[in-house]
Amino acid sequence: MATDNSMNYRDRIQIRRALISVSDKTGLEELAKQLVAAGVEIVSTGSTAKTIAAAGMPVTEVSELTGFQETLDGRVKTLHPNVHAGLLADLRKPEHRQQLNELQLKPFELVVVNLYPFVQTVADGADFDDAVEQIDIGGPAMVRASAKNFANVAIVTHPDDYVQLAPAIAEGGTTLQERKKLALKAFSTTANYDSAVSGWLANEIQQNTSAEPKLEIEASLQSVLRYGENSHQSASIYARTDVSPGLSQARLLHGKEMSFNNYVDADSALRVAYDFLNPAVAIIKHANPCGVGEADDVAKAYKKAFDCDPVSAFGGVVAVNRKLTVEMANQIKDVFTEVVVAPSFDPEALSILTEKKNLRILSLAGDFSYPETELKQISGGFLVQQSDRFQSVNPGDWKLVSGKLPSNEVLADLEFSWRAVRGVKSNAILLAKDKASVGIGMGQVNRVDSCNLAVTRAGDKASGSVVASDAFFPFADGLQILIDAGVTAIVQPGGSIRDEEVIELAKSNSIPMFFTGERHFYH
Repeated sequence: MATDNSMNYRDRIQIRRALISVSDKTGLEELAKQLVAAGVEIVSTGSTAKTIAAAGMPVTEVSELTGFQETLDGRVKTLHPNVHAGLLADLRKPEHRQQLNELQLKPFELVVVNLYPFVQTVADGADFDDAVEQIDIGGPAMVRASAKNFANVAIVTHPDDYVQLAPAIAEGGTTLQERKKLALKAFSTTANYDSAVSGWLANEIQQNTSAEPKLEIEASLQSVLRYGENSHQSASIYARTDVSPGLSQARLLHGKEMSFNNYVDADSALRVAYDFLNPAVAIIKHANPCGVGEADDVAKAYKKAFDCDPVSAFGGVVAVNRKLTVEMANQIKDVFTEVVVAPSFDPEALSILTEKKNLRILSLAGDFSYPETELKQISGGFLVQQSDRFQSVNPGDWKLVSGKLPSNEVLADLEFSWRAVRGVKSNAILLAKDKASVGIGMGQVNRVDSCNLAVTRAGDKASGSVVASDAFFPFADGLQILIDAGVTAIVQPGGSIRDEEVIELAKSNSIPMFFTGERHFYH
């Protein structure tokens, strides 16, 4: 990288004049008070200026600086030479200082700008024209101009960074290193903002096409993790800003910091728990369910999930799709658990759980929904696919290919097992009874091994259970294992060239078997 050493960079630059224009007013009054107390002149725009003035502090409207009133519904207010000359003047150059004097303009040493909330506006379901109006023009221009001129200007783009300014004011100004870091964040902000806008517009244009010609991913660093999947691997977590909030934005309410594997397991647990409409709990170990339960309250659902495999639940990750109650907390407190994640917590339940010093407790940032698309990294690039969704979970829409139509209770268990098996790594077999998993076979290289694993884990509970398979039975041998263990009904996608062989085996044993016509591989 070429470096121009022809001019020296000044280290500390005193703040005499600040330009402030923010859509997010968080911390604005306190910042303005600090600046005014230090004798800093504030120039501001629109609602920002009104907020500062209403708090009793002196402020100069930008229109006084430009001699031009805000116009076109506020689309034009800061796009003026009298503003940008003060942002871009390189005071290390005598000719720049001279030109400012000739124009009777003064430089800015501090610029505080955050952009119109375009991403939030789109996420809230705004229509096309309203979204367009939230595309900021003047804001990014000021941010980029100030960031380019970091030699002379400190650019702040987020209220979280206001805390840096108090010591800078007290100590005589911002340092070169501070201004460089702020400029880096500023350029990242505008890059991500433009990416969000272009991605949104591309989706509007290409919403009927199967793939976009260019994939742009917008994400911000959340934290650096202690290590990755293993202790010798470095790792960090990023949060996407162009999709609905999920696990990346969850708040850690208590316990040790999350690890890489904690995040993987917690995401798998949420995927399972939120596949159910009723209160449901999933307990995950190494990204696979070791128990899934559904009931009329979360405490009962947790007990069902735990009873499936208490040994594997030790050191597991628990996700629930409803507020976590006191009754459920009292059950968890006696079990070594790594992570509990829920949309919310009863205050007393949270008090109970926080007695466990190392338990990580996560609260979701909003309504959970799995992303519309999934990315999987491969060498040299990414695979992109629509997230797996159920086409039908209603047994009434399935095709009964053998046996008689079972009772409503059995049908309910079949629906439960079909929902639950989607979160099990392939090849996946899940046995269920009374809306609870009783045996799970996962991640095997053939379906026979998964069937054997599922019935072995279920033990005596296999008898009278129902079974779901994430994909078809390629041969009848896996089904025979399940029948011998005492399963009473089966749901599977169908589609094997040996379907008739499998159907005949079910018929000969008077076993109701449904074909769904959809599979749910999960690798």
